Amino acid sequence: MSKKLVLIDGNSIIYRAFFALPLLNNDKGVYTNAVYGFTTMLLRILEDEKPTHMLVAFDAGKTTFRHQTYKEYKGGRQKTPPELSEQFPILKELLDAFHISHYQLDQYEADDIIGTFAAKGNDENWDVTVISGDKDLLQLASENVTVKLTKKGISDVEAYTPDYMVEKMEITPEQIIDLKALMGDSSDNIPGVPGVGQKTATKLIKQYHTVEEVYKHIDEISGKKLKENLTNHKQEAFMSKELVTINRKSPIEITPENIVYKGYEQNKVSSIFKDLGFQSLLSRITGESSEDVEQNASLNEIDFSILHELTPDIFTGEESLVVEMLSDSYHQAPIEGFGIANKNNAYFIPTEVAIKSHVFREWAMDSRKKKYVFDAKKTLVALLRQKIEIKGITFDMLLASYLLDPSENHHDIPAIAHRMGNKDVLFDEEVFGKGAKIKVPEQNALAEHIARKTSLLYAMKEDMESKLKENEQYELYKELEMPLALILGEMEHTGVLVDVKRLEEMGVELKQRLDEIETDIYDLAGEKFNINSPKQLGPILFEKLDLPVIKKTKTGYSTAADVLEQLQNEHEIIPKLLLYRQLGKLQSTYIEGLLKVVNKNSSKIHTRFNQALTQTGRLSSIDPNLQNIPIRLEEGRKIRQAFVPAIKEWIMFAADYSQIELRVLAHIAEDEKLIEAFQNDMDIHTRTAMEVFHVGEDEITGNMRRQAKAVNFGIVYGISDYGLSQSLKITRKEAKKFIDRYLDSYPGVKTYMDEIIQEAKHKGYVTTLMKRRRYLPDITSRNFNKRSFAERTAMNTPIQGSAADIIKKAMIDLHEKLIEEKLEARMLLQVHDELILEAPKNEIEKLKEIVPAVMENTVKLSVPLKVDYEYGESWFDAK
Repeated sequence: MSKKLVLIDGNSIIYRAFFALPLLNNDKGVYTNAVYGFTTMLLRILEDEKPTHMLVAFDAGKTTFRHQTYKEYKGGRQKTPPELSEQFPILKELLDAFHISHYQLDQYEADDIIGTFAAKGNDENWDVTVISGDKDLLQLASENVTVKLTKKGISDVEAYTPDYMVEKMEITPEQIIDLKALMGDSSDNIPGVPGVGQKTATKLIKQYHTVEEVYKHIDEISGKKLKENLTNHKQEAFMSKELVTINRKSPIEITPENIVYKGYEQNKVSSIFKDLGFQSLLSRITGESSEDVEQNASLNEIDFSILHELTPDIFTGEESLVVEMLSDSYHQAPIEGFGIANKNNAYFIPTEVAIKSHVFREWAMDSRKKKYVFDAKKTLVALLRQKIEIKGITFDMLLASYLLDPSENHHDIPAIAHRMGNKDVLFDEEVFGKGAKIKVPEQNALAEHIARKTSLLYAMKEDMESKLKENEQYELYKELEMPLALILGEMEHTGVLVDVKRLEEMGVELKQRLDEIETDIYDLAGEKFNINSPKQLGPILFEKLDLPVIKKTKTGYSTAADVLEQLQNEHEIIPKLLLYRQLGKLQSTYIEGLLKVVNKNSSKIHTRFNQALTQTGRLSSIDPNLQNIPIRLEEGRKIRQAFVPAIKEWIMFAADYSQIELRVLAHIAEDEKLIEAFQNDMDIHTRTAMEVFHVGEDEITGNMRRQAKAVNFGIVYGISDYGLSQSLKITRKEAKKFIDRYLDSYPGVKTYMDEIIQEAKHKGYVTTLMKRRRYLPDITSRNFNKRSFAERTAMNTPIQGSAADIIKKAMIDLHEKLIEEKLEARMLLQVHDELILEAPKNEIEKLKEIVPAVMENTVKLSVPLKVDYEYGESWFDAK
């Protein structure tokens, strides 16, 4: 067979991916878990199947020709969560980038499209593979058609041929229709015959082969109740058979020629992967694009010099500077060379020449000499490692580009230059390679590339600053982001001291705890087994201990976290299992993970703060992520015991904003009840519980407050009824009622939401209190799901973004205040709404006075900002 046709059931696979993976989103806040899962599977399919023809089929809508037969067909299905709905258009865009055809047909289902193409492929003697999670499609299996069904989530598939079906299920592909006709299918609301399950249906079909034959021999069937049910529900059985039969002659308007698959273009796919944040999938893409790669052979000549000796006359007092490092890990990566450019010349300076030159050091440390850099924070840290303190930075291209369009993922100099119409530079990866293939080119090629970048940096500075001024963002850039970059650079370079011995002791303690829990689990189970193996754990829980089965997978019983949580009160083994898993993750991800990144010389951790990543303006932290240490478990909180002051007799001081986003919401929405609650220093979650549940303050229970808290923060983050129902473990109907009551209780919030959406439609973007922008191109989209996501983003970005701006400004104000007061205290970390400092003990009283004062007065809102603080011998003690 020379033709290989792959048919994918789009709806089935994306649904499975959505519910199999946690609710992930990328840095723009777009939900991506379903698309990520689908894409992971798609890459495997392309590798394994090597198709010549390919199609992803989708359902066209809720109504199909089957509804004419049975109005209640698929009637019991829940409405698709918006978090999934908004991923369909993203998936289709991704398929377009892969050059994979996708198709839907009005009044027909994806099954019918697949069935029709499978029949054509079978008749033409093609090799056909159908991929789905739906057993109905097994009826398509034949000599030429293999049906692969997803097993556990989407990570594994099982291949069904006619022979395999007879061996495993004891029926032929055609008999799947008869089997379903008798047993029905609750997921599609197909009635079947009451009281007939899979076992009984299989027995009947094995004996009589078809539904028709079953009824011809109805008198022979033993079992009074079974015969009675079959007799009374004959009509439903035949109707069910009609409903489950796939239409293999659907009026499809595309032909096999329309679904030829010739492979994908790497650049197009990698661009979407980067946009979606699929970093782990980038390495799986192979092959080069023939159409997409720019031809850079015609780059203009550039005049530059390689300097082996520096003299003061090369500097005019207004230079651009590029410190070239091939890795983002600039705390360790070597400097490959320096670029210097001004209005007259461009230079490349080898690393050794620059760092040994008094002329270079004096220029770097002279605050009167203006320097334009690509990334001020990275430049500062890289030079501090060489004992060079850089001053006089007046332009940061990375931050300017980020503020002008935070949705862009690529902010290196060549990418920015290309976006601004200047293509006279190669992309970094074209010069250095990427991933495992990164290497330094010979000196002339390296020097030319750096000189080009440095010259472009100098040339584009004025234009980018003009654009910031046009957008009313120059103040945000100059007064907030630029000074903060230098403060963050100092914080990163300073690092946080880690008590390695304490961290190792915690690892030993955790191992002992895990061993104890393991023994308890074995005792409760009555035998030893592999706790981490669902195949071994499932039978222990659901057969030996006879616990109620919540969910089954294709391979057996589900032992996922959500299943175990539902069983917590059924047996004392369950809390032990949940704790075992949580502690295991703490051990591997945090104890062992942190020990790997401790600097061996200083015993410090130097995290990197991403200042130009999130669309809301929030800082994030990587290598390691110190903003994400789990603190719900006591053992997780204890990890912070290992973070201690760098100097003996010093303390850790932690200050954090109380409910800053809800306070920002009260201010922006001008809601009288919210403002009143904060002005009277009332617990806002209690107040919301009173409003939502219509009860007095003394009647509020802990659970009511917890639910009110989820609604409060859900509103801030643009949560849907589905999202709220998942977090509170309630029905979507109850969740919607909560949200509706909330908006009735706080009419100012409702008005704000309506007005901000209209403003976004008018302008195409929303802004924070400090004029940070987030562009929303989909706010007027005709696609409901894209538009809905953009509307939610419009509502929550001004709140989250303004809170982020306030914390950033507080960091700048506090930094200045510490200098003004001549204190030795210094900031070490920013963790969401919290600032962590280290300081001498004799400065505690001063810090208790100035830290909350500075943070609470950094901006003036219609409600007071409130800061709580603690201090102690470690970060743990300060919290």
